[in-house]
Amino acid sequence: MKLLNNKFARTVIIALATTIFAVLFLALNVLSYPENKVYDTMMRATADRSIPSDDIMVILLDQESIDWAQQELGWSWPWPRKAYGDIVRYLADGGANSCAFDVMFTEPSVYGEEDDKSFAEASEQFTGVIHTIFLSEQYGNTEDWPDGLKTPVFELEGFDRKNLKRSSPQIPALFPIKTLRETAGGFGNIRSTSDKDGIIRRSNLFYLVNERAVPSLGIESLLVREGNNEKLEYDPKSKSVMFKEQSIPVDSDYKPFLRFRGELDRYIPYSAMQILQSYYALQNGEEPLIEPENFAGKYVFFGFYAPGLFDVCATPISTLYPGVGVHITTLDNYLQDDFIKPAPFLLNVLLLFVAAFFGSFVLMLTEALPFIKRFSLPFSLLFVVIFAAGIFAVAVSLFVGGLWIASLSAASTLVFSYLITVLVDYAFEGRQKKYIKSAFKQYLSPVVIDELIAHPDRLKLGGERKEISIFFSDLQGFTSISEKLNPEELTAFLNDYLSAMSDVILESGGTIDKYEGDAIIAFWNAPSEQKDHAKRALEAAMKCQQRLHEMRPELSLRVNSGVYMRIGLNTGNAVVGNMGSHNRFDYTMLGDSVNLAARLEGQNKQFGTYTMCTEAMKNAAEAAGTAVHFRELARIAVVGKKEAVRVFQPLNTEEYTAMKDMLPIFDAARKLFYDGALEKALEAFEKIRNQDTAAQAYCNKCKALLESDLTKWPTGVWVATTK
Repeated sequence: MKLLNNKFARTVIIALATTIFAVLFLALNVLSYPENKVYDTMMRATADRSIPSDDIMVILLDQESIDWAQQELGWSWPWPRKAYGDIVRYLADGGANSCAFDVMFTEPSVYGEEDDKSFAEASEQFTGVIHTIFLSEQYGNTEDWPDGLKTPVFELEGFDRKNLKRSSPQIPALFPIKTLRETAGGFGNIRSTSDKDGIIRRSNLFYLVNERAVPSLGIESLLVREGNNEKLEYDPKSKSVMFKEQSIPVDSDYKPFLRFRGELDRYIPYSAMQILQSYYALQNGEEPLIEPENFAGKYVFFGFYAPGLFDVCATPISTLYPGVGVHITTLDNYLQDDFIKPAPFLLNVLLLFVAAFFGSFVLMLTEALPFIKRFSLPFSLLFVVIFAAGIFAVAVSLFVGGLWIASLSAASTLVFSYLITVLVDYAFEGRQKKYIKSAFKQYLSPVVIDELIAHPDRLKLGGERKEISIFFSDLQGFTSISEKLNPEELTAFLNDYLSAMSDVILESGGTIDKYEGDAIIAFWNAPSEQKDHAKRALEAAMKCQQRLHEMRPELSLRVNSGVYMRIGLNTGNAVVGNMGSHNRFDYTMLGDSVNLAARLEGQNKQFGTYTMCTEAMKNAAEAAGTAVHFRELARIAVVGKKEAVRVFQPLNTEEYTAMKDMLPIFDAARKLFYDGALEKALEAFEKIRNQDTAAQAYCNKCKALLESDLTKWPTGVWVATTK
């Protein structure tokens, strides 16, 4: 009994001491860096679970828009500002709430004063245009607010002035040119503050410019149409600010933690080309590509997205995230009221206390149970692992609900408390070395350990060039599917679909690179060598289509429409390895062969097919002995490539048998197309157009080419116009 009491006393002392040290570490932010990395991991894991606001739309000036303007309108870069004015006029006609430009107009237009005036007149008529103020020690040129400039800003209440100056120091500002700033509806600050590791996790709701609290570009969208200053009131008790009767949780620097929604293209991005084409069509009395009413009541953001033009920043979900996305996310979080709230200090202290006590008592508890007493150490370790996993599971659940707790600190406290208890117990009883060795041999995978010992370089960045087979898949019409389901139903639908497809890929020896929403990206022949990788990839694709065929009745019932998947396949050389930053990297692939596979997935839409592969994959798969049949579809030049490649439609035996009589006609017609005999090819394709979607596609292509300038057509090549 005396020994038991001593053991109990030691355990209590260890638990209390560990709790005190853990709370001290928490107060001093000792684990802030790894805690932030856990935050980033949770954000990446949950970003796609949250749905972007339908009230936000994005217009991007991309490379395609630049090329179109050069070819069709004769605009060199930079564009005339009349173009931005026309975009504003289009949005005004559609009834948009605002248009925030993440573009600096700090110099007069190279096209002359009238060009700036055209943009200014459009802005003045719309009243919803927001220009940027850039705060920079290097580029800012004034600390004064321009005379006579009246735009909505925040009126601050309850803020500590000393802390405010620390979190929002006076920094020289760079304003737009006078013509544009005097006709702007509002100004938004675009300065973002990153943490010490260079990652932007928080947003600046405002920044001080000569004592004026200028809202961020995203928040200004809520003020611009009203044209009045708004009160922003800080409550130190709840650590939140009140804005328009809505509470925003903030940290000690008055900055909220952002809930990112994933990549920027989830916000229904439109290109500047599409908007201008629609506007000019309306001016000419023609049908627009996009109805301006689509933007009614929307908050619009305009930014550059062409290579070399747009600014990027590091966020939890990407190291190359467009800067405008931070401001869009800020507005989105406000509209959906789902900023991430750091847990109160006392709640984290309670969590540390529970973790420390469990970690110190678990060994004693397992030793007190007769049926596992002989194996108390491995069982106690198992319970610690389960409890630590439980901490992270609870943390993720709370994170989804908007609360961020110090999960890593709690898990570390748990493990540290346990290890101290084990070591102290070993010092007193001399048994722990054997138990620890036994426990960890059961806990750690021998395969993983042997792999790391044999190849320690695999923990570093780097890649190797090798031949692989590449798989890209996407669901047809996923946007319309997602709109029919609530978040829970959409998540369940995707889980069921992705699980079934992933099982097929993994069973064939494939490596799943990543999931992007409904898309699956995978490859074969890395990291393990597979001589028949093309055959594996091809047959896995066919099995995926078969599996989806079996699931289609049930899945279609859930979304009230057919569920079909498009797959692009290629075999070729690529760089495969660990890529990313020195702090975080993924095992992935890069190269032209990868891009080609991605393009082929989309090109299925052109032919009405669902699986497409290159000639390289076909030849490699046939050499490996595949039983799959092939139909040559076209010589196609995908977007971004001038050189054409031969592409094929894989067919299983049932499909091949059904099409057997039609295939010779199709092949003959295709050869006529290759030879440039378009009229004869059209006549041949017409015979089977009602039986075959690819033949129908060729009919349309032949007609379009016959009506065009054939001198510019690379004879026999299907030139893709879309991705």
